[in-house]
Amino acid sequence: MARKTFLDWPVIRQLRGADPTGRGTAVTSPRTRSTMPRTAEADGVVDSVCPYCAVGCSQRVFHKDGRVINIEGNPDSPVSRGRLCPKGAASEQLANSYLRQTKVRYRRPYGTEWEDLDLDTAMDMIADRFLEARRKHWEDEDEQGNPLRRTMGIASLGGATIDNEENYLIKKFFTAAGAIQMENQARI
Repeated sequence: MARKTFLDWPVIRQLRGADPTGRGTAVTSPRTRSTMPRTAEADGVVDSVCPYCAVGCSQRVFHKDGRVINIEGNPDSPVSRGRLCPKGAASEQLANSYLRQTKVRYRRPYGTEWEDLDLDTAMDMIADRFLEARRKHWEDEDEQGNPLRRTMGIASLGGATIDNEENYLIKKFFTAAGAIQMENQARI
């Protein structure tokens, strides 16, 4: 590493060079000039929507080698105009957290250990239990003969990381299935 001299001081560079106001090259170090944004090395960028609330802020998701490297607000969005709240700005952690589960985990009734299941098996188990609960708790009419056509055996609790469209479809699905107990975590 080269030893710095008196002439390397920024104020001396400022007075000797073509930058007397000290707003350009005179005050930038070689290290500063060599830095570049993380997004410059990205393989690509994809437009997305923040998953946290119903506002629908637009995001630009930068990826490299199949991994999310940065998420920032999309300046072309009429909703958020390039801004993200603290949760939206930190949503990169959703994809890259070491705590993120990437396998279906199942613990049998009265069991003490978790086991991995393949997705098809887990989906079949959920569908079977859903249909059984609906069938077992179906109420066609009340004591006076008034039509009910509902089930009290299933309920839905939506999450704040589900966007508006997904919540709309979930509401429609559970209503069609006869469920009347539907809530969303964002309201609680």
